[in-house]
Amino acid sequence: MPTKPTIESFKQFREIVYSFRVSRIIFSALDLDLFNVMGHREWAIPQLAKRLKVSTRGLHILCRNLASVGLLVPALGRYRTSAIVKRYLQKESSEYRGDYVRLMHRQWDEWSRLTDVVQTGVPFDSQEPETPEYRESFTWAMHHRSQEPAEQVASQLSLKSARSFLDVGGGPGTYALAFLHKNPKLQATVMDRPAALEVAKVLATQSSLESRLSYQTGDFINDKIPGKYDIIWYSNVLHIYSPAENLKVFRKIKRALNPGGRLLIQDTFLENPKGLRPLETNLFAVSMLLYTDTGNTYPIQDVRAWLQKAGLSRTRLIKLKKGTGDWEGQILEARLPVPTSVPRRIAPRSI
Repeated sequence: MPTKPTIESFKQFREIVYSFRVSRIIFSALDLDLFNVMGHREWAIPQLAKRLKVSTRGLHILCRNLASVGLLVPALGRYRTSAIVKRYLQKESSEYRGDYVRLMHRQWDEWSRLTDVVQTGVPFDSQEPETPEYRESFTWAMHHRSQEPAEQVASQLSLKSARSFLDVGGGPGTYALAFLHKNPKLQATVMDRPAALEVAKVLATQSSLESRLSYQTGDFINDKIPGKYDIIWYSNVLHIYSPAENLKVFRKIKRALNPGGRLLIQDTFLENPKGLRPLETNLFAVSMLLYTDTGNTYPIQDVRAWLQKAGLSRTRLIKLKKGTGDWEGQILEARLPVPTSVPRRIAPRSI
């Protein structure tokens, strides 16, 4: 899809509407487990079709299109997987993004129910209780999504003076681990649901940082945020909730910050006066419509107003290096002021 798909002609309309075709081709390859079956060898179409139990004609057209977007490499009538497929889409790779790919894959059918959700205003799965298995799979997907951005953010945000860090709704603890890696004196806590914290424990065990990471089970919308912290990280949580719910959380966060402590918010923000850009931020609001009861995406000035109302009025926008971090590479910081000491009264000298 073009970066700025303002529709000014029927040709542009057609190109945007038809952009679903490449996605469907890739999802069909995933349905067939094509990339894992191909492995690292070259395949002739008839042999690969026999292995997959599909039609030769259908597979030839599918592979030709996958090659056209760089996922397969043609070689004298045969095909092999590209470097990006080997790195991210094959199970044997240490950088395999399987859970995140499955999350995107599921959304194909879920987005087809958008019309119903717009009509009712109710998320399509509102009557289905969330299972621990789904939450665990979703949490792994968020880890796969966040690995590179977390390293980039941690390398650019200075936490040198901080000793305590809380990741609210931190899921797999990917960001907490990245900050721990960059700040040897830091101790961190991840607060989330039990199934999400199980993933965080696995990842911490795989690192050398397990002794510096702790876990807090809780629902930060309805429960108190326990403890006191120098840094509270609120990443990709803002968009899940309504303005009133975020304000409620901000007030709890204020009470959990040490004097001079910092709340760091990473999210995708609407930027232009009409709320039409960035495009991805608007598209993500549709995801919130589909999957949450009250979520949306918001302008930065609105979030600043909620922070001020919560008593966190000292805010600034931190811009990361272009192309790094999550979303547009922006972090909104709010700092809790250090109380000024009351001057000690000095008794007048007796004469």
